[in-house]
Amino acid sequence: MSSEHIQDVVRHSLQAYFKDLEGQQPTNIYNMIIRTVEKPMLMVVMKQAGFVQSKAADMLGINRNTLRKKLAEHNLLDMEPL
Repeated sequence: MSSEHIQDVVRHSLQAYFKDLEGQQPTNIYNMIIRTVEKPMLMVVMKQAGFVQSKAADMLGINRNTLRKKLAEHNLLDMEPL
């Protein structure tokens, strides 16, 4: 899957979101999108990294402390293999 495909998915989802609002004024869209996308992204990357936070942070291109903060925000800090 290319980054263009991901962009298309986000674009179509937002268009559907606005259509569903039927003219109502949305608020806080940025945070809604980030929170919606961030948690599953963190879950998938952590799994791909074998639940090794330093490896996941490298994959994400962020600092390990930033990753830990984001994992805590999403109640994923204790993620481990099942």
